[in-house]
Amino acid sequence: MRVRLKPLSQQTIVITGASSGNGLATARRAAEAGASVVLASRNETALREVRDELRARGAEAEYVVADVGDRDQVAEIVHAAERAFGGFDAWVNNAGTGTFGKVLDTPFDDMRKVFETNFWGVVYGSVLAIEHFGTRPGGGKLINMGSVLGDFGVPEQGPYVAAKHAVKGFTNTLRTEVIRDRLPVSITLIKPSAISTPFKDHARNYMDSPARLPPPVYAPDLVADAVLYAAQHHVRDLTVGSAGRGQALFQQVFPGLADRAFAAFGPALQKDLRPDQRIVREGNLFVPGADGEERTDLRFVREHSLYTAAQTHPRATAAAVLLAGVVAAGALVSFGRARNA
Repeated sequence: MRVRLKPLSQQTIVITGASSGNGLATARRAAEAGASVVLASRNETALREVRDELRARGAEAEYVVADVGDRDQVAEIVHAAERAFGGFDAWVNNAGTGTFGKVLDTPFDDMRKVFETNFWGVVYGSVLAIEHFGTRPGGGKLINMGSVLGDFGVPEQGPYVAAKHAVKGFTNTLRTEVIRDRLPVSITLIKPSAISTPFKDHARNYMDSPARLPPPVYAPDLVADAVLYAAQHHVRDLTVGSAGRGQALFQQVFPGLADRAFAAFGPALQKDLRPDQRIVREGNLFVPGADGEERTDLRFVREHSLYTAAQTHPRATAAAVLLAGVVAAGALVSFGRARNA
């Protein structure tokens, strides 16, 4: 069976971790494009508010309270989408959590919980979504939220880094099996750089300072744009933000030097030294926290990424590069004529 990806206005999209951050930004933009959305997270209050907001704007939306680390609860997301909309065309495994602090200072239970959410949540969602797509004419789209930290390691986020490496390996292997078995599924791995979501406030913190994400930090809308582009196109993976891609290349080309650089500068870059900040210790690792926000309180956020735009708008980018080349060539010709005059 061949995969047929529909326009967003004809899709029903399931988004886990939809009550804040990248998931919330994606849900809003999907609804604006005319998609029906199924919102899933652990926070019912925030989910209900988002659902009501989207419905007030004329969108079709439903929510499911679920912890993606529990397979039965993920299965209930599938059943809810089937009841509300007859099924779904795209599934976005976005839910995530994390810790800040040295691996040796992080309890095993915390590490296990990070994997239950960030890795097993992706596994459960992927398997159940693919089973659903097998029964749906035209199949569907599976989008897994990885990270540039699935390509290299940094101190202070060991469990998160390990889980994202696992997500990358699982997704790439799953894709090869889907291709081999000719299943009607298109799979994309999204790899964001540092994004200005409430992640730093949701993560459990064992450092001696408030946490932050190392700059440069990009807007959640860029991740949402990448997800919704993937929902309509057969693309293997998308990296959001050139900074993360540059760090990954640094690690790949100069692994020893990169290890020493990350070891030397990584800890300081993940500590927020602003005097008005307080340390958030518990986060939402084991229980839902405050949700409903796409962004955190960072002041310097990159709203655009030419690198990401080049991946999601390849024709427009090629045209812009060609035009720039023509203009530059014209300027050189004019300059040469002026000198010879």
